[in-house]
Amino acid sequence: MEPLADDIVLVVTLAAAAASVTAVAIARARRARRALEAERDALAVAAEDSRREAGAERARAASERERLEAAARAARAEAERADRAKDEFVATVSHELRTPLNAVLGWARLLRLGKLDAAAASRGIETIERSAQAQAQIVDDLLDFSRIVRGQLRLDVRPVELVPVVEAALEAVRPAAAARSISVAAVLVPRAGPVAGDPGRLQQVVWNLLSNAIKFTPPGGRVEVRLAREGDEVTIRVRDTGAGIAEDFLPHLFERFRQADSSSTRVHGGLGLGLALVRHLVEAHGGAVSATSDGPGRGAAFTVRLPVTLARPRRGDIARQAPRGELRPLAGLERVRVLVVDDDPDTLEVVRQVLEAAGALVTSVASAGEALAALSSRPPDVLLSDLGMPGEDGLTLIRKVRSLEASHGGRVPAAALTAYTQAEDRTEALLAGFQVYLAKPVEPSELTAAVARLAGRLN
Repeated sequence: MEPLADDIVLVVTLAAAAASVTAVAIARARRARRALEAERDALAVAAEDSRREAGAERARAASERERLEAAARAARAEAERADRAKDEFVATVSHELRTPLNAVLGWARLLRLGKLDAAAASRGIETIERSAQAQAQIVDDLLDFSRIVRGQLRLDVRPVELVPVVEAALEAVRPAAAARSISVAAVLVPRAGPVAGDPGRLQQVVWNLLSNAIKFTPPGGRVEVRLAREGDEVTIRVRDTGAGIAEDFLPHLFERFRQADSSSTRVHGGLGLGLALVRHLVEAHGGAVSATSDGPGRGAAFTVRLPVTLARPRRGDIARQAPRGELRPLAGLERVRVLVVDDDPDTLEVVRQVLEAAGALVTSVASAGEALAALSSRPPDVLLSDLGMPGEDGLTLIRKVRSLEASHGGRVPAAALTAYTQAEDRTEALLAGFQVYLAKPVEPSELTAAVARLAGRLN
């Protein structure tokens, strides 16, 4: 029995050991399975995260692509708008220059025919003058706005009483108003208070507002300007009975190149620069400008507000500018010898006529070389030269003149007469040796006065 019992015990022991080994194996298998399942789940989660991230990245890429495409479309639209605006502006400038030019050419040819009576000839001359001034104003406005955009507009600031400034602007616009049977009234409070400003630029502000009012007022209408003191400000208010302004256009009124009607069928001309210039000039003086209107056909009012300064104008500080179109006598130039240099024959002729009408003895030449030859033969009392000329320009000429001995004309008083009107052009000309800088077109009285001063005929 004992051997059998031992066998039984052995079998039981082996069975128990086998069961234990099996249990361990099963446990290990289960752990391995759980690990595999966990790894599988982790991989699945990672794959899902990857898919979500890839989807988000695709969405971001699509959104960025849409944003870039929208920006590109907007840039193209803006470029096309700018091109259209440029083309419209060039067309407007061309139209505004050609319109007065048509009157100039038409009346000039009628005058040449010699078949106009005295009254018609006088009207023709007035129209030619007014049309030429309109062209000059267009050029001046463009140059002024160019200076403003580049930050190069300079003000000659001093204490200014505004009554003479407003009166000078009124005198300048009265002929245009009279031609359209528009009455112009003024209510000006004397000594409303001095402002710190540039009298010439302030006159330009008032002139622009009055011209704008006259342009948009129908024949038989009325324009009124009022100058008053309101608290610590001086106000200039220009009111008209004209076309009025639509409410939706009022916020854009002082923007450059903006017009309520820019179509080819518009009734009123202009570049759309006048009121923008007014705003910039007024703000440069520390003031503000605003406009009101009850709507189309009900007129408009423009108000300029300028801060009062405590300083009082000194005697002679308010140099009243002569209005455009006012005829002033020519300065006396009897027997003053003037050498005029310009490559444009028409300019040479008109300058010669003006100077000779004042009594000057004029020698006209078309180049720097001819001018130097004339100087060497007999130095004039005054040299008057253009700047832009083929070959040697006016700057080269004056430098060569200043290198000469005094006995050969090296110290001759000289004025530049030129269509270059930028501040840097003036500075360069004065540094080169000119004493006076005159911008074309120049009033005959201004030209003769400048020559007279250079010749010692005027103080």
